[in-house]
Amino acid sequence: MMDFQHDLEQCLKVLEEGGLILYPTDTIWGIGCDATNSAAVQKVYALKQRHDEKALIILVAEERDVLKYVAGADLAVFDYLQQTNKPTTVIYDGAIGLADNLTGKDGSIGIRICQEPFCRHLIKRFRKPIVSTSANISGELSPGSFGAVSLAIRNGVDYVVRYRQDDIKPAVPSSIIRWENGALVIIRP
Repeated sequence: MMDFQHDLEQCLKVLEEGGLILYPTDTIWGIGCDATNSAAVQKVYALKQRHDEKALIILVAEERDVLKYVAGADLAVFDYLQQTNKPTTVIYDGAIGLADNLTGKDGSIGIRICQEPFCRHLIKRFRKPIVSTSANISGELSPGSFGAVSLAIRNGVDYVVRYRQDDIKPAVPSSIIRWENGALVIIRP
């Protein structure tokens, strides 16, 4: 296993207690929490100074995890995702089993099946989806590396992952799509 065992243990403890983590994802650094815990989700909105009517996205480890948290997902979306090279967040209708303040007003939820090793291990061990939102105050630039994460965010979480802090290769946010009646709608390329 890669050198993130200590980080995994600390993150699991914080997530189980309803706290916030600052962690590397398959895209940019993110603020995370238990996606089924409304109080934890509220802490994310408060830290980001973001209105809670703006939905957050979640990360899962496997296709089957999507089916656990979405009512009636179109399986064709998985064929599309297997053909893309860029991490892609999909907006699904009919979110179920998640914190009420996490989903859009229309009941939709953005989900990304994460391929990054640390995230996959964390999600599989936690056995629940994890919120992932850019590690910045709302309206500020998304941090492309750990060094670009502000002190306000670093100090506002309960645990900062050490793994990949020295990775300076600039990261970019995911593509965002919506799958509507079997048709692809690109929201952010």
